[in-house]
Amino acid sequence: MHRRRRTALTVSAVTLVAAPLLSACGSQAHPGAAAVVGGDRIAVSTVQAQVADVRDAQGNSAQAVQATDQSGQLVRAKLHGIILDRVLDRASADAGVTVSRAEIQQMRQSAVAQYKGEKGLQAAVLQERWLAPGQIDAFLREQIQLTKLSQALGADPSTPAGTKVLGDTLTKASKALAVDVNPRYGSWDNKQIQLGDYKAPWINQVTKPEPTTAEAGA
Repeated sequence: MHRRRRTALTVSAVTLVAAPLLSACGSQAHPGAAAVVGGDRIAVSTVQAQVADVRDAQGNSAQAVQATDQSGQLVRAKLHGIILDRVLDRASADAGVTVSRAEIQQMRQSAVAQYKGEKGLQAAVLQERWLAPGQIDAFLREQIQLTKLSQALGADPSTPAGTKVLGDTLTKASKALAVDVNPRYGSWDNKQIQLGDYKAPWINQVTKPEPTTAEAGA
Protein backbone atom coordinates (compact mmCIF):
# COMPACT_ATOMS: atom_id res chain seq x y z
CA MET A 1 0.00 0.00 0.00
CA HIS A 2 1.40 3.38 -0.99
CA ARG A 3 1.85 5.66 1.96
CA ARG A 4 2.51 9.36 1.51
CA ARG A 5 5.09 10.97 3.74
CA ARG A 6 4.75 14.44 5.15
CA THR A 7 6.30 16.89 7.53
CA ALA A 8 5.41 16.11 11.13
CA LEU A 9 6.17 17.41 14.61
CA THR A 10 5.71 14.10 16.39
CA VAL A 11 8.23 13.61 19.14
CA SER A 12 10.39 10.49 19.02
CA ALA A 13 12.66 10.32 22.06
CA VAL A 14 16.07 8.75 21.48
CA THR A 15 18.02 7.35 24.42
CA LEU A 16 21.79 7.75 24.45
CA VAL A 17 24.34 6.22 26.80
CA ALA A 18 24.31 8.28 29.98
CA ALA A 19 27.34 9.50 31.90
CA PRO A 20 27.42 11.72 35.01
CA LEU A 21 28.69 15.27 34.78
CA LEU A 22 29.72 17.31 37.82
CA SER A 23 27.63 20.38 38.46
CA ALA A 24 29.33 23.57 37.30
CA CYS A 25 29.68 26.68 39.41
CA GLY A 26 28.00 29.01 36.95
CA SER A 27 26.27 31.21 39.50
CA GLN A 28 29.56 32.09 41.20
CA ALA A 29 31.65 32.69 38.08
CA HIS A 30 28.92 34.37 36.03
CA PRO A 31 26.39 36.30 38.17
CA GLY A 32 23.04 36.73 36.47
CA ALA A 33 23.72 33.98 33.97
CA ALA A 34 21.61 30.86 33.68
CA ALA A 35 24.45 29.29 31.71
CA VAL A 36 27.56 30.10 29.71
CA VAL A 37 27.97 28.35 26.35
CA GLY A 38 31.05 28.83 24.23
CA GLY A 39 31.98 31.81 26.37
CA ASP A 40 28.61 33.53 25.74
CA ARG A 41 26.29 34.24 28.67
CA ILE A 42 22.68 33.09 28.58
CA ALA A 43 21.03 35.58 30.90
CA VAL A 44 18.44 34.46 33.43
CA SER A 45 16.21 37.17 31.99
CA THR A 46 16.39 35.52 28.54
CA VAL A 47 15.10 32.26 29.97
CA GLN A 48 12.43 34.05 32.01
CA ALA A 49 11.22 35.91 28.91
CA GLN A 50 10.69 32.63 27.03
CA VAL A 51 8.86 31.18 30.03
CA ALA A 52 6.63 34.27 30.24
CA ASP A 53 5.70 33.97 26.56
CA VAL A 54 4.62 30.36 27.09
CA ARG A 55 2.65 31.26 30.23
CA ASP A 56 0.84 33.99 28.32
CA ALA A 57 -0.04 31.54 25.55
CA GLN A 58 -1.21 28.98 28.09
CA GLY A 59 -3.36 31.61 29.76
CA ASN A 60 -5.20 32.12 26.49
CA SER A 61 -5.57 28.39 25.89
CA ALA A 62 -8.82 26.49 26.36
CA GLN A 63 -6.81 23.98 28.41
CA ALA A 64 -5.00 26.67 30.41
CA VAL A 65 -5.16 24.99 33.83
CA GLN A 66 -4.13 21.59 32.51
CA ALA A 67 -1.33 23.08 30.41
CA THR A 68 0.08 25.01 33.35
CA ASP A 69 -0.11 22.01 35.67
CA GLN A 70 1.77 19.85 33.17
CA SER A 71 4.61 22.31 32.62
CA GLY A 72 6.28 22.29 36.00
CA GLN A 73 9.69 21.94 34.37
CA LEU A 74 9.09 24.84 32.00
CA VAL A 75 12.04 26.94 33.16
CA ARG A 76 14.49 24.08 32.77
CA ALA A 77 12.91 23.06 29.48
CA LYS A 78 13.50 26.54 28.07
CA LEU A 79 17.10 26.68 29.26
CA HIS A 80 17.68 23.23 27.80
CA GLY A 81 16.29 24.42 24.47
CA ILE A 82 18.52 27.49 24.36
CA ILE A 83 21.64 25.43 25.11
CA LEU A 84 20.66 22.75 22.60
CA ASP A 85 20.28 25.40 19.91
CA ARG A 86 23.88 26.50 20.51
CA VAL A 87 25.14 22.91 20.41
CA LEU A 88 23.27 22.24 17.17
CA ASP A 89 24.64 25.43 15.65
CA ARG A 90 28.20 24.34 16.49
CA ALA A 91 27.72 20.80 15.18
CA SER A 92 26.03 22.11 12.02
CA ALA A 93 28.80 24.62 11.38
CA ASP A 94 31.43 21.91 11.79
CA ALA A 95 29.57 19.75 9.25
CA GLY A 96 28.95 22.61 6.82
CA VAL A 97 25.18 22.48 7.36
CA THR A 98 23.08 25.61 6.94
CA VAL A 99 19.35 26.30 7.17
CA SER A 100 17.68 28.95 5.03
CA ARG A 101 14.68 31.08 5.86
CA ALA A 102 12.92 29.54 2.86
CA GLU A 103 13.38 26.05 4.31
CA ILE A 104 11.83 27.14 7.60
CA GLN A 105 8.90 28.75 5.81
CA GLN A 106 8.34 25.64 3.71
CA MET A 107 8.31 23.41 6.78
CA ARG A 108 5.95 25.77 8.57
CA GLN A 109 3.54 25.71 5.63
CA SER A 110 3.55 21.91 5.74
CA ALA A 111 2.99 21.94 9.50
CA VAL A 112 0.13 24.42 9.20
CA ALA A 113 -1.49 22.19 6.58
CA GLN A 114 -1.00 19.15 8.81
CA TYR A 115 -2.74 20.81 11.75
CA LYS A 116 -5.48 22.34 9.59
CA GLY A 117 -4.47 25.93 10.15
CA GLU A 118 -2.14 28.20 12.08
CA LYS A 119 -4.29 28.03 15.22
CA GLY A 120 -4.21 24.26 15.15
CA LEU A 121 -0.43 24.27 14.88
CA GLN A 122 -0.05 26.76 17.71
CA ALA A 123 -2.37 24.77 19.98
CA ALA A 124 -0.55 21.51 19.25
CA VAL A 125 2.99 22.74 19.91
CA LEU A 126 1.87 24.69 22.99
CA GLN A 127 0.47 21.52 24.52
CA GLU A 128 3.10 19.05 23.29
CA ARG A 129 6.26 21.18 23.32
CA TRP A 130 5.47 24.20 25.55
CA LEU A 131 6.13 26.55 22.64
CA ALA A 132 4.65 30.04 22.37
CA PRO A 133 3.68 31.17 18.85
CA GLY A 134 6.85 33.24 18.51
CA GLN A 135 9.01 30.21 19.34
CA ILE A 136 7.73 27.93 16.58
CA ASP A 137 10.13 28.98 13.82
CA ALA A 138 13.15 28.36 16.06
CA PHE A 139 11.82 24.89 16.81
CA LEU A 140 11.33 24.16 13.10
CA ARG A 141 14.84 25.36 12.37
CA GLU A 142 16.11 22.90 14.97
CA GLN A 143 14.25 20.05 13.27
CA ILE A 144 15.69 20.95 9.88
CA GLN A 145 19.18 21.17 11.37
CA LEU A 146 18.86 17.71 12.87
CA THR A 147 17.65 16.25 9.60
CA LYS A 148 20.34 17.90 7.48
CA LEU A 149 23.06 17.13 10.02
CA SER A 150 22.05 13.46 10.00
CA GLN A 151 22.18 13.46 6.21
CA ALA A 152 25.59 15.15 6.17
CA LEU A 153 26.89 12.49 8.56
CA GLY A 154 25.27 9.65 6.63
CA ALA A 155 23.46 8.71 9.84
CA ASP A 156 19.93 7.35 10.15
CA PRO A 157 18.67 8.47 13.60
CA SER A 158 15.97 5.79 13.52
CA THR A 159 18.69 3.13 13.89
CA PRO A 160 21.01 2.50 16.85
CA ALA A 161 24.09 3.02 14.68
CA GLY A 162 22.77 6.28 13.28
CA THR A 163 21.76 7.49 16.72
CA LYS A 164 25.28 6.85 17.99
CA VAL A 165 26.90 8.77 15.13
CA LEU A 166 24.59 11.74 15.64
CA GLY A 167 24.92 11.57 19.41
CA ASP A 168 28.72 11.44 19.25
CA THR A 169 28.73 14.46 16.94
CA LEU A 170 26.54 16.50 19.28
CA THR A 171 28.59 15.40 22.29
CA LYS A 172 31.76 16.59 20.55
CA ALA A 173 30.17 19.97 19.85
CA SER A 174 28.83 20.20 23.40
CA LYS A 175 32.26 19.53 24.91
CA ALA A 176 33.87 22.08 22.58
CA LEU A 177 31.44 24.73 23.87
CA ALA A 178 32.29 23.95 27.52
CA VAL A 179 28.68 24.34 28.70
CA ASP A 180 28.64 25.81 32.20
CA VAL A 181 25.20 25.80 33.87
CA ASN A 182 24.16 27.71 36.97
CA PRO A 183 23.71 24.99 39.64
CA ARG A 184 20.21 26.24 40.47
CA TYR A 185 19.11 24.76 37.13
CA GLY A 186 21.11 21.54 37.37
CA SER A 187 24.06 20.47 35.25
CA TRP A 188 24.56 19.85 31.55
CA ASP A 189 25.15 16.24 30.44
CA ASN A 190 27.44 16.16 27.39
CA LYS A 191 26.58 12.55 26.66
CA GLN A 192 22.81 12.82 26.72
CA ILE A 193 22.84 16.39 25.38
CA GLN A 194 20.38 17.51 28.01
CA LEU A 195 20.03 19.41 31.24
CA GLY A 196 20.35 17.24 34.33
CA ASP A 197 17.44 14.87 34.78
CA TYR A 198 15.18 16.85 32.43
CA LYS A 199 14.17 14.16 29.94
CA ALA A 200 14.13 16.14 26.73
CA PRO A 201 12.99 14.63 23.42
CA TRP A 202 16.04 16.12 21.75
CA ILE A 203 15.59 14.30 18.46
CA ASN A 204 12.24 14.67 16.76
CA GLN A 205 10.87 12.65 13.88
CA VAL A 206 10.24 15.08 11.04
CA THR A 207 8.71 12.67 8.53
CA LYS A 208 6.29 9.84 9.08
CA PRO A 209 3.50 8.00 7.25
CA GLU A 210 0.09 9.59 7.03
CA PRO A 211 -1.94 8.85 10.18
CA THR A 212 -4.93 6.58 10.25
CA THR A 213 -8.39 8.14 10.53
CA ALA A 214 -8.38 7.49 14.27
CA GLU A 215 -4.99 9.16 14.74
CA ALA A 216 -5.97 12.16 12.65
CA GLY A 217 -9.04 12.71 14.82
CA ALA A 218 -7.17 12.35 18.11
